[in-house]
Amino acid sequence: MKPLADSGVTAWWQRLGLPGVIDIHTHFLPERMLRRVWAHFDEAGPLIGRSWPIEYRWNQERRLAHLRQMGVRRFTALSYAHRPGMAADLTDFALDLSAAEPDCVPSATFFPEDGVLDHVRSALERGARVFKIHTQVGGFDLREPVLDEVWGLLADAAVPVVVHVGSAPVQTGFTGPDALEGVLRRHPNLTVVVAHLGGPEYADFLTLAERYPHVHLDTTMVFTDFFEDVAPFPTDLLPRLVALPDRVVLGSDFPNIPYPYVHQLEALERLCEREPRLDDDWLRAVCWFNGLRLIGD
Repeated sequence: MKPLADSGVTAWWQRLGLPGVIDIHTHFLPERMLRRVWAHFDEAGPLIGRSWPIEYRWNQERRLAHLRQMGVRRFTALSYAHRPGMAADLTDFALDLSAAEPDCVPSATFFPEDGVLDHVRSALERGARVFKIHTQVGGFDLREPVLDEVWGLLADAAVPVVVHVGSAPVQTGFTGPDALEGVLRRHPNLTVVVAHLGGPEYADFLTLAERYPHVHLDTTMVFTDFFEDVAPFPTDLLPRLVALPDRVVLGSDFPNIPYPYVHQLEALERLCEREPRLDDDWLRAVCWFNGLRLIGD
């Protein structure tokens, strides 16, 4: 199926009777850092693993305008640190952006370093409603002792953490389900959103969602042609996905995607054609109601 132009996004959610879509996995970064990230994608380095042309290599104002034109009513400013001393500035940037752009969910990040508990507590006091970490890029284990009190604080606050801990696009010693399961054993009420549905370890992360009632899975890039080439979602897992209608939430990775935004929505609709038990009600839950419950209106 040929992807529609992004001008078709509005008709897509209108057909479902929705007021728009909520996207829990979008990125906004300080301009200098964003250009470094894009350069890393251009190099297709060891953590990228393949050619990855950025579809929306635009300035911030144009990217914000495009999300709004498509009807993305709530979106995040996810960031992640790859070394100590970065997280505070990234959180400041994201919280300042949400103060200026109210449809951007107040977002934050953290890193396993001295002072991380105070940093996360401060971000919560300043209104953070979603956090993001990326163990593949950050090069750390979720079970690091310095993070234990952070997980407890976030569990008590019932604030979701979007965690890239699956091994796509490239496996490292810090990816895979074991580390997250170790955290959840100690903090079973932690609200986690597993990025990219945990691909390619889909079955293992579905097991965690089945076992822990606050574990969610985001759709970021999953089921798209680009992702299916390297980490196809197994057909035999679809019944387990069907059984978790309240735990799957729309994510896109905008702007760092190699195809039009609408293709993520198209891919979800195509999935429903593969599995009839995934219907329009499921799409409504994924693209609006589950995100609304997690991050609010």
